[in-house]
Amino acid sequence: MSEQRDSGRPDGRQSRWEEHNLERRRQILDAAVVVIEREPVGAEVHVRQIADEAGIGRSVIYRHFADRADLDRAVQAHVLAGLRDRLVPQVTLSGTAEEIILRIVGAYVDWAADHPALHRLSERELGGQGEASSLEVVVKEIADQIGEVITMAAAVFGLELSDDDRAALDPLVFGLVGLVFGAVRRWLWRRDRDPAPRALAALLAQSIWFAIDGHARARGLELDPDVPLEDLIARALTPVD
Repeated sequence: MSEQRDSGRPDGRQSRWEEHNLERRRQILDAAVVVIEREPVGAEVHVRQIADEAGIGRSVIYRHFADRADLDRAVQAHVLAGLRDRLVPQVTLSGTAEEIILRIVGAYVDWAADHPALHRLSERELGGQGEASSLEVVVKEIADQIGEVITMAAAVFGLELSDDDRAALDPLVFGLVGLVFGAVRRWLWRRDRDPAPRALAALLAQSIWFAIDGHARARGLELDPDVPLEDLIARALTPVD
């Protein structure tokens, strides 16, 4: 009897083993987050603490991560993925312009206030020399999304953008988003964390709105801050009789 040829698909045992490894890796990363948040902000976290929290041996961790640096990068990426998942859904056209901005900024400020140790971790540069920090990558992703929304809105409202306007949009939006991250970072590091998170988010959102509204007005577009952006877009797309 001839042997059955390999179809190229993983068998059940291989799939189960891969799922087990992924689950164990998540278990280790989740345990690391628990330990980081339990310790004082900025305190050194040891592999033994993570292993104890995960209920596994220290050697098991090194079966899933090449070394401590690999583990640190994976934990940071795990934390940033959670922040990204929290922020990205907020970048929508639902609500007024001010509500949209406050929704995005508020989600970030709330996360930072609830997880100061994770925020400190997210700031660390764990990549190779010259590589952007993971937090900077997230800033760019959010800025890119906001830039796309602004570009789309400008087209819908018939706003004429010069070549300089278009070329400057990316760094300007990146700078506005970076302003929020920088302000929150400074706020977290202060001994007295005032004002309260909601008040800080409102002030930051207002600063962003002033910048966007000012640029729009300078180019002949007045956005009513009390009308949902979706309604403004619908009006702009409605043919005039």
